[in-house]
Amino acid sequence: MSLAAFRALEPLCWRAPSAHNTQPWRLDHRGGEVRVGWDRADALPAADPTGRDLRLSLGAFVETCLVVAADAGLRMTFVADHCADERRVGWLRASPHRYDTPFGAMQVLTRRTHRGRFSAGPQAAVVAAVDAVARARGGAVRTVPDAGLLARLLRVADRRMYGDPAVVGELRSWLRLTPAHPDYRLDGLTDRCLNLSGREATALRAALAAYPGLRRLGLPRLLAAASGNPLALGGAVLVLVGPAGMDDAAQVEFGRVLARTWLTLHAAGLAAHPLSQLVDAPATRDALGSLLGVAPERLLHVARVGRPVGPAAPSARRVGGVGRSVR
Repeated sequence: MSLAAFRALEPLCWRAPSAHNTQPWRLDHRGGEVRVGWDRADALPAADPTGRDLRLSLGAFVETCLVVAADAGLRMTFVADHCADERRVGWLRASPHRYDTPFGAMQVLTRRTHRGRFSAGPQAAVVAAVDAVARARGGAVRTVPDAGLLARLLRVADRRMYGDPAVVGELRSWLRLTPAHPDYRLDGLTDRCLNLSGREATALRAALAAYPGLRRLGLPRLLAAASGNPLALGGAVLVLVGPAGMDDAAQVEFGRVLARTWLTLHAAGLAAHPLSQLVDAPATRDALGSLLGVAPERLLHVARVGRPVGPAAPSARRVGGVGRSVR
């Protein structure tokens, strides 16, 4: 593996998905190998106290690195070596063989999170395809059958999220609701990626600024209501289920599975809108697990999936030039 050649590919690797678009991963080139770790400053201890989303993001980044390297003809493999104390998940090393993947750099580049309207949900064959990806690693992908119950669970999860000052403070620190924000083109959740109009973005900024004084007067409930019902925008809700008894390293591995499922959906002309709040709140996670007949701790990721009506805005990335989005 040419480390110089891989360095040139890193801006594209940064297109991997992460919660709140925090981009927590860090690469450290050491001799003939690359250490894959993370920066504590880009974790979400309030919204993601167990670190599940962090580990899924890191696994998705590893898979993205392997896909991008393989597309460029580089022979690279990942050696898992998770150590929380040293904030490390493993090593990218030279391999005798190129990584075997059906995906390429163009799919990594053009994949988008899409929070807008979907014209249709995934066909049964696509659901079966992503389920096969998860089953190859001992998991599954399940479709949520009861949209009415799911909408009620979403309202509960949103109220819980907006009712926690620490979670709201963390969200505020990663929101980029105006192009005037200094990090608008670097990271976080922009108004465009959240599919907000100018008026909606301004209203959300004002509401969050008033949050400390108005929290006890019912602002969390109003914010949750203002979030609306994303299920009304079409699509189906898919849940990534992991095997029983997962440890932290296994969750990183399932981040790689998550990346493969998203790329599979993208290759079929579909997009995903994460609904992580459903598994972040214990009450809604338990209810969802009961609905699916799955132990709640096995629920890793929830997303609304469908065929986008229009294009989604690209999220910003830090790598590829300061102040410039990778498009």
